[in-house]
Amino acid sequence: MLKKKTALLTVGVSSMLLIFSGCYKTTTLVINPGESITTEMSYANDINPIFQKSCALAGCHVSGGKVPDLTKDNSFKSLTVGGYIKASDPDNSDLYQWLSGKKSPVMPLGAGPDQAINGKVYAWIKQGAKNN
Repeated sequence: MLKKKTALLTVGVSSMLLIFSGCYKTTTLVINPGESITTEMSYANDINPIFQKSCALAGCHVSGGKVPDLTKDNSFKSLTVGGYIKASDPDNSDLYQWLSGKKSPVMPLGAGPDQAINGKVYAWIKQGAKNN
């Protein structure tokens, strides 16, 4: 009986070690109740593609269009030099306020707030708005 309990305990502990060894976690940012971002946001991989898909379109945020210029090569500089983001303070950043609908007009125009986009942008700004 003792051998059976020991074997079960060994299997249980081994299973737990196996489960938790595959997990890793960096900082978790809670965006809204039920929403969180755990991994570090990359400007190049996570944020700039959002702008290319939703903002840097003809007649919108392109070179010679509405400011800020969110084209691939100009977006980071345009956001930082233009004062549209306050690193580590997304709630007071114009970019996040437009995306979340706290400032008018809500961006992207006609689409309304998108929680997935807002969560990534919020986390990126909260993490220091790095050009990574």
